[in-house]
Amino acid sequence: MTRRDALRTGGVAVLAGVAGCTALPSAPVETGSDSDDGSDGPVAVASFFSFFDFGRQIADGTPLTVENLVPTGLHGHGWEPNADITQRIIEADAFIHVGDEFQPWADRAIQTITADDVETALINVREGIDLADLASSLDREEEGVGENRGKDPHFWLDPRRAKQSVDNIADGFAEIVPEHADTVHENAKAYKTDVLDRIDADYEAVFDRSTRDIVQLAAHNAFQYIGVRYGVQMRPLVTNLAASNDVKPEDVREAAEIIRENEITYIANGVFESQRPAQQLVRETAVEAYFPVTPYAGVREDWVAENWGYEEIAYNINMPTFEIVLGNKPPEDAAPSEDWLEQWRNFEPI
Repeated sequence: MTRRDALRTGGVAVLAGVAGCTALPSAPVETGSDSDDGSDGPVAVASFFSFFDFGRQIADGTPLTVENLVPTGLHGHGWEPNADITQRIIEADAFIHVGDEFQPWADRAIQTITADDVETALINVREGIDLADLASSLDREEEGVGENRGKDPHFWLDPRRAKQSVDNIADGFAEIVPEHADTVHENAKAYKTDVLDRIDADYEAVFDRSTRDIVQLAAHNAFQYIGVRYGVQMRPLVTNLAASNDVKPEDVREAAEIIRENEITYIANGVFESQRPAQQLVRETAVEAYFPVTPYAGVREDWVAENWGYEEIAYNINMPTFEIVLGNKPPEDAAPSEDWLEQWRNFEPI
């Protein structure tokens, strides 16, 4: 019996004190497998939606199943699972994570794996990626992540940097299913070229069309890489790195000043964050409406039903909103449909 076998049969009690569990239940994971052999093959679990999605694209046509550990409707940075999630990681053949000190529960699971010689392979999607410096607007109590102190961890919002994480996942998968290594690397190459390069070009066109160089977000500090890549100021309302409802009065006052000075009519708000600050800005400033953005950190039930991934969210959520808040098009022209406009103009919490 391997160490993993022992933990599978008796590890839950041991892990209960390690997983940092809260009252949040662990919802069923989403499975993104087009595997040849169904659920009997190897399994990789991901701590973050974006990399679950990259993983399932890379694993297409192989026996490898990829699962998303973050429950539907929750933001991937700032939630705490119960011990069942750590148990699932131990049972898996690989754990796809975002590097140290980004998700504390993932760090604790990795500590358990390494301390007990569990055979789960660790795939760090952040390996080898050049991180940007923290935005000057960041709460200075937050200093960045792990060995990259003073750096912003949200690199995947830049499609060019995201390409390195695709390679990292592909290299990890090739070791798990070596007989399918060629397929894994071919899938990764195709995804980088056909999806990430296209998203990058289309984002660039959106920002190049704009005469405005500032975007006000009623959201947390997760969008700096969009600004760095495409030459625009992304002004977060919440300066924390993690999604939070902690909005200070001075944050709102500063946002109101930016809105007034730049004659901003529309702002963006995080799909998985509180709408109250955005609603306040609509009431108290010249802002007419807020529209959705997301750092690809979670999914809604309707997105799961439509099998949306990073690509679909980019085109159906973020790009239309950036067209609106940059002043490129009025909302009725930028919206993909009338239903979109009705759903997302001053949207309610999920």
